[in-house]
Amino acid sequence: MPAEKDLADTADVFGLLADPGRLRLLLALLEGELCVCDLAVVSGLSESSASHALRLLRAHRVVAVRRAGRMAYYRLDDAHVRMLLDLAVAHTEHTTAIHPERGE
Repeated sequence: MPAEKDLADTADVFGLLADPGRLRLLLALLEGELCVCDLAVVSGLSESSASHALRLLRAHRVVAVRRAGRMAYYRLDDAHVRMLLDLAVAHTEHTTAIHPERGE
C-alpha cells in the first residue's frame, strides 16, 4: 500500500479530473500545447475561469507552462497524465458501448 501522502496526492489528482471544466481543458491539451485564450474557447470557459483552473492544475503538476513574452502556453505535464486521460476516455467509451442505457 502506498504511503498516506501518496494516497492523498493521488486522490487530489482524481478530484481535479472530476470537474467537467478542468477535464475539458485537459482533453484539449491532448492535442498539444495551447495558450489560455485558445483553451478558453475550446473548453467553453471564460479566460478567467480557464486561467484559474490551469493555475490549480499546474500547482498539482498536471500541466506545465511555457512563457513566451506575455503569452503562457500550457501542455500536459508528462506522459502519465496523457495515459490517465486516454484510459479514462477509453473506459467511458467502452462502458457506453457495453451499457448504452448509461450513456443517456
